Amino acid sequence: MANRMGGDADEDVGSSLGLIVDWGRSIKTYFPVVLALITGFGMGVSLIQGLHAQARPPVYLIADNEIRDPESYAKEYLPLAQASLRMYGAHYIAAGKGTAIDGEPPKGRVVITRWDSLEHLLRWRHSPEYEQARATGEKFAKFRVFAVDAVSP
Repeated sequence: MANRMGGDADEDVGSSLGLIVDWGRSIKTYFPVVLALITGFGMGVSLIQGLHAQARPPVYLIADNEIRDPESYAKEYLPLAQASLRMYGAHYIAAGKGTAIDGEPPKGRVVITRWDSLEHLLRWRHSPEYEQARATGEKFAKFRVFAVDAVSP
Protein backbone atom coordinates (compact mmCIF):
# COMPACT_ATOMS: atom_id res chain seq x y z
CA MET A 1 0.00 0.00 0.00
CA ALA A 2 1.47 3.34 -1.03
CA ASN A 3 1.46 6.43 1.10
CA ARG A 4 1.02 10.05 -0.01
CA MET A 5 4.70 10.48 -0.72
CA GLY A 6 4.70 7.57 -3.05
CA GLY A 7 6.58 5.21 -0.72
CA ASP A 8 5.44 2.07 0.94
CA ALA A 9 3.61 2.64 4.26
CA ASP A 10 5.33 -0.33 5.88
CA GLU A 11 8.74 1.15 5.07
CA ASP A 12 7.77 4.50 6.70
CA VAL A 13 6.64 2.77 9.89
CA GLY A 14 9.81 0.71 9.95
CA SER A 15 12.05 3.71 9.43
CA SER A 16 10.14 5.64 12.09
CA LEU A 17 10.61 2.77 14.50
CA GLY A 18 14.30 2.77 13.65
CA LEU A 19 14.52 6.44 14.58
CA ILE A 20 12.75 5.76 17.87
CA VAL A 21 15.12 2.91 18.64
CA ASP A 22 18.15 5.06 17.69
CA TRP A 23 16.81 7.93 19.79
CA GLY A 24 16.43 5.56 22.75
CA ARG A 25 20.02 4.42 22.34
CA SER A 26 21.13 8.06 22.22
CA ILE A 27 19.40 8.81 25.51
CA LYS A 28 21.01 5.78 27.12
CA THR A 29 24.39 6.95 25.84
CA TYR A 30 24.10 10.64 26.72
CA PHE A 31 22.20 10.41 30.00
CA PRO A 32 25.24 9.32 32.08
CA VAL A 33 27.36 12.03 30.44
CA VAL A 34 24.81 14.76 31.19
CA LEU A 35 24.34 13.44 34.72
CA ALA A 36 28.11 13.49 35.28
CA LEU A 37 28.33 17.09 34.00
CA ILE A 38 25.54 18.25 36.30
CA THR A 39 27.08 16.46 39.27
CA GLY A 40 30.49 17.95 38.51
CA PHE A 41 29.00 21.42 38.27
CA GLY A 42 27.26 21.00 41.63
CA MET A 43 30.47 19.79 43.27
CA GLY A 44 32.37 22.73 41.79
CA VAL A 45 29.88 25.22 43.18
CA SER A 46 30.11 23.61 46.63
CA LEU A 47 33.90 23.71 46.52
CA ILE A 48 33.95 27.39 45.57
CA GLN A 49 31.57 28.25 48.40
CA GLY A 50 33.79 26.35 50.82
CA LEU A 51 36.85 28.24 49.61
CA HIS A 52 35.07 31.57 50.04
CA ALA A 53 34.09 30.60 53.59
CA GLN A 54 37.71 29.69 54.35
CA ALA A 55 38.93 32.97 52.91
CA ARG A 56 37.21 34.95 55.67
CA PRO A 57 39.41 35.13 58.75
CA PRO A 58 37.79 34.31 62.09
CA VAL A 59 36.90 36.81 64.79
CA TYR A 60 38.20 36.63 68.35
CA LEU A 61 36.20 37.70 71.39
CA ILE A 62 38.34 38.95 74.24
CA ALA A 63 36.77 39.42 77.65
CA ASP A 64 38.29 40.85 80.81
CA ASN A 65 35.81 39.91 83.53
CA GLU A 66 36.38 41.66 86.85
CA ILE A 67 34.93 39.15 89.30
CA ARG A 68 33.50 40.35 92.63
CA ASP A 69 32.18 36.99 93.90
CA PRO A 70 34.32 34.15 92.45
CA GLU A 71 32.34 31.31 94.03
CA SER A 72 28.93 32.48 92.77
CA TYR A 73 30.46 33.44 89.40
CA ALA A 74 31.82 29.90 88.96
CA LYS A 75 28.70 28.18 90.27
CA GLU A 76 25.89 30.25 88.74
CA TYR A 77 27.26 32.16 85.73
CA LEU A 78 29.94 29.97 84.15
CA PRO A 79 27.79 26.88 83.44
CA LEU A 80 25.16 29.01 81.66
CA ALA A 81 27.71 31.05 79.71
CA GLN A 82 29.79 28.03 78.68
CA ALA A 83 26.70 26.10 77.52
CA SER A 84 25.60 29.04 75.38
CA LEU A 85 29.09 29.39 73.88
CA ARG A 86 29.11 25.70 72.88
CA MET A 87 25.56 25.95 71.52
CA TYR A 88 26.49 28.86 69.24
CA GLY A 89 29.79 27.44 67.96
CA ALA A 90 32.48 29.28 69.90
CA HIS A 91 35.93 27.71 70.26
CA TYR A 92 37.77 28.37 73.51
CA ILE A 93 41.29 29.62 72.89
CA ALA A 94 42.34 30.73 76.38
CA ALA A 95 40.88 31.45 79.80
CA GLY A 96 42.42 32.45 83.11
CA LYS A 97 44.34 35.21 84.78
CA GLY A 98 46.26 37.32 82.28
CA THR A 99 49.87 38.32 82.76
CA ALA A 100 50.91 41.92 82.11
CA ILE A 101 53.80 42.26 79.71
CA ASP A 102 53.56 46.05 79.24
CA GLY A 103 51.12 48.41 80.91
CA GLU A 104 48.33 47.59 83.33
CA PRO A 105 47.43 43.94 83.90
CA PRO A 106 43.93 42.68 83.14
CA LYS A 107 41.56 43.42 86.01
CA GLY A 108 40.06 39.96 86.16
CA ARG A 109 39.62 36.67 84.36
CA VAL A 110 40.58 36.86 80.67
CA VAL A 111 38.67 34.73 78.17
CA ILE A 112 39.45 34.41 74.45
CA THR A 113 37.09 32.61 72.08
CA ARG A 114 37.22 32.18 68.30
CA TRP A 115 34.17 32.65 66.08
CA ASP A 116 33.64 32.01 62.37
CA SER A 117 32.43 35.59 61.87
CA LEU A 118 31.30 38.69 63.71
CA GLU A 119 27.74 37.79 62.72
CA HIS A 120 28.04 34.45 64.55
CA LEU A 121 29.51 36.16 67.60
CA LEU A 122 26.71 38.76 67.70
CA ARG A 123 24.06 36.08 67.22
CA TRP A 124 25.40 34.39 70.37
CA ARG A 125 25.77 37.67 72.28
CA HIS A 126 22.12 38.64 71.72
CA SER A 127 20.74 35.12 72.10
CA PRO A 128 18.18 34.40 74.83
CA GLU A 129 20.55 31.80 76.30
CA TYR A 130 23.40 34.24 76.77
CA GLU A 131 21.15 37.13 77.80
CA GLN A 132 19.98 34.96 80.72
CA ALA A 133 23.57 34.02 81.59
CA ARG A 134 24.70 37.64 81.38
CA ALA A 135 21.93 38.85 83.69
CA THR A 136 23.09 36.25 86.21
CA GLY A 137 26.76 37.10 85.72
CA GLU A 138 26.30 40.83 86.25
CA LYS A 139 25.43 40.08 89.88
CA PHE A 140 28.95 38.72 90.39
CA ALA A 141 31.21 40.44 87.86
CA LYS A 142 31.83 43.48 85.69
CA PHE A 143 32.34 42.59 82.01
CA ARG A 144 34.60 44.27 79.48
CA VAL A 145 34.25 42.49 76.12
CA PHE A 146 35.46 43.30 72.61
CA ALA A 147 36.04 41.58 69.28
CA VAL A 148 39.13 41.57 67.05
CA ASP A 149 39.41 40.31 63.48
CA ALA A 150 42.07 37.69 62.85
CA VAL A 151 44.85 38.49 60.43
CA SER A 152 44.65 36.68 57.09
CA PRO A 153 47.53 34.24 56.55
